[in-house]
Amino acid sequence: MSLQEIVAMFLYTLAHHKKNRSIGHYFYRSGETVSRQFHLCLRAFLKLHEVLLYNPTQILDDCEDERWKSFKNCLGALDGTYINVNVPSKERPKYRTRKGTIAMNVLGVCAPNMQFIYVLPGWEDLAHDMRVLRNALSRPNGFRVP
Repeated sequence: MSLQEIVAMFLYTLAHHKKNRSIGHYFYRSGETVSRQFHLCLRAFLKLHEVLLYNPTQILDDCEDERWKSFKNCLGALDGTYINVNVPSKERPKYRTRKGTIAMNVLGVCAPNMQFIYVLPGWEDLAHDMRVLRNALSRPNGFRVP
């Protein structure tokens, strides 16, 4: 298998919450191959976590950036947004926005250098921002505020 195919299967599995059988069917591979390659890619990602994942630093009192100097001692900013998605027909009503589009509510947290430090996708339109944030904070490996 090519590296591109391994990474594509890994990302597809994470993005769509699919099982090995579904991924194997989509990529024409066995479930055992999908599992083995998924874990291989996951181990490689975990070895590179210090390079791939950003650890934010606080905004200092002497910050020169006009956009961030009012946020002393903060690590960044968070907000929710909608991202258009394709979902099965039976699930469309819960992802339909008030404007009629089919979209997913996504919580994003970014540092002052505009790098994302946390993303929580998967919420339907009806979820309130506070409910999404509370869920992000309560997950075992969820968003942590130092």
